Amino acid sequence: MSQSFRSKMISALAAGFVMTALPVFGQGVPVEGPLPTTATISVQSKSGAPLDPALLKLQVNGQDTPILSVKPIPPPGAQIAILIDDGLRSGFGNQLDDFATFINSLPPGAKVLVGYMQNGTVRGMNTFTANHQAAAAQLRIPMSVAGVNGSPYFTLSEFAKHWPSNQPGARFVLLVTNGVDPYNGRPSVMNQNSPYVQTAQEDAQRAGVAVYSIYYPQSGMRGGRGSFSGQSYLAQVGEASGGTSFNMGTITPPSLSPYLNEFSKAIAGSYLVRFNVSSARVKRDTLIRIKLKTTQPGVKIQTPNNVHPGVDLMW
Repeated sequence: MSQSFRSKMISALAAGFVMTALPVFGQGVPVEGPLPTTATISVQSKSGAPLDPALLKLQVNGQDTPILSVKPIPPPGAQIAILIDDGLRSGFGNQLDDFATFINSLPPGAKVLVGYMQNGTVRGMNTFTANHQAAAAQLRIPMSVAGVNGSPYFTLSEFAKHWPSNQPGARFVLLVTNGVDPYNGRPSVMNQNSPYVQTAQEDAQRAGVAVYSIYYPQSGMRGGRGSFSGQSYLAQVGEASGGTSFNMGTITPPSLSPYLNEFSKAIAGSYLVRFNVSSARVKRDTLIRIKLKTTQPGVKIQTPNNVHPGVDLMW
């Protein structure tokens, strides 16, 4: 084999690897032209009125930007991952019926995945399914071994970067954890600058994932003095990605059903907002700052702080 032919083969293989390694939905940035981009937003309306797209105003990196379309998310367009910390206290077993009820009450066509966080990975289902009974059957009592989860933020990062679906649709994650980052020194509210939490937050934003969470205590020390720190981290990631963190302080909730109902309402009230971003000077890992406001009376919207140009989840 000639040196020239060998070089061409290596170049071709390398190019093929790069292409297959690129995430789906436009994260490979073109050389020029506008990049269709979407943001998942959740709408709360006091009157129950639907969102009026004409009253939405969008800024991208501080510049007014036209909105191309606003679409409510139909059930088949929702991808919902429920990720449970495998180090939770064994009392979580009393909540399994509430989770089964939640999954089985999802509208037909909504896709769900149930997994358990262990050592920075997800164990359980490896794909989404619209078979809600099959997904609910994956629920089990956690191992309740302190530290078995590693870090919920390692798990979130890897899950977001390797989202187990190549189909368009709105992406939701529900973390059930105490939120403590065990790799960031003292678990104190005075030590809240974790690079791992920040990385997980940005990975969720790049993948277009809205992160919701329910606080629940863990076995061992992390279930005690680290709880305030963990709750602060969960709130940070939720706010940044367009989601919400649910908790009752450090008290173990007697029932998680109210939080699951709130999560269900948030999904039902979500929309995909599409707009164009200029590809000029956009790098592959770029995050752009967005701000969405509405002048519609009685309507409040939750939006991610940042999105990745070219991540277009619209079907």
